[in-house]
Amino acid sequence: MTTQVSILEAHRRVPLRLRMSPRPGRGPIDGGWWPQSRDLAVELADLVDHFPTASGRVVRALFSPPDWEVPARRIPVAGGYVKVGSFPRDDTHIIQLKTSDRKVLYVLVVPPDTPPERGEEAVLAAATPGYVYEAPPLETLTESPESDATGHWSDDGGSWSAPNDWPSSSRAGD
Repeated sequence: MTTQVSILEAHRRVPLRLRMSPRPGRGPIDGGWWPQSRDLAVELADLVDHFPTASGRVVRALFSPPDWEVPARRIPVAGGYVKVGSFPRDDTHIIQLKTSDRKVLYVLVVPPDTPPERGEEAVLAAATPGYVYEAPPLETLTESPESDATGHWSDDGGSWSAPNDWPSSSRAGD
C-alpha cells in the first residue's frame, strides 16, 4: 500500500531540502536531506522526482529504520518504481541511494522535526567536502535525545573508546 499526497498536503510542502556535495563519492557523506515527514513513501518519491540529474537516476534506496514509518518494498515515482530496503537495527540516519549509473551515494537524513536553523546547518554541513559524520552527534539536533553517546563504536578500524571517568582497571588495554 502506498501513501498518496493529497492536493492540500502538496500545497503545504516546501521545495526539496537537499544539498549534495560538489564532489560526491570522495567522502563518507555525499549530501544532506531534510525530509518534511517520516512517511518514506511520500518523502522518497519527492527526493527521487527532484534529485539532481547530474547525480544519476535513483533506482534503489536503503534506509535507517528508526527514521521512517514502515514503507512498501517498492515506491512509485515519476519514472516508475524505486526498490526500497533497510539495514536491520541500523540507526545511522543515513539513506544509501543507488543510481542507474552504479553510483552509491550516502545522504544524511536530518529528522523532520529539527528546528529550522539547525536543519539548514546540518544539510549544509553534510554537503561540505571533508565533513565527517558519526551517528550520535545528530541526536543533539532534536529536542529529546534518546541515547547516551558516552561509549560508542567509532569506525576507526574496530577500537572502542571507554569514557574517561571509568576506573583504569576496567578500560580496554590498561
